[in-house]
Amino acid sequence: MKKIDDLIASVTSIHDRYRAGRMERETVREWVLGLGGYPAPYAEPLSEAAVWFRPLRDMELDALKAADLERLKAIIEAGRA
Repeated sequence: MKKIDDLIASVTSIHDRYRAGRMERETVREWVLGLGGYPAPYAEPLSEAAVWFRPLRDMELDALKAADLERLKAIIEAGRA
């Protein structure tokens, strides 16, 4: 369970720092892509986040950031469902 607690704490920190503008998208992208495997219910939102962050996206910056934050939030909320 410690590993899950660490995951949630890390994702929450990344989400909050990125939302506040204290972290660049590329850093968030590299961090997400570097995450290992986790059990359900975290596996699915982590996989979806990795698929989302893998390609570089050509979108309006505010829309891109909002979509990024939604994927991070889905990981945080996976254990609450």
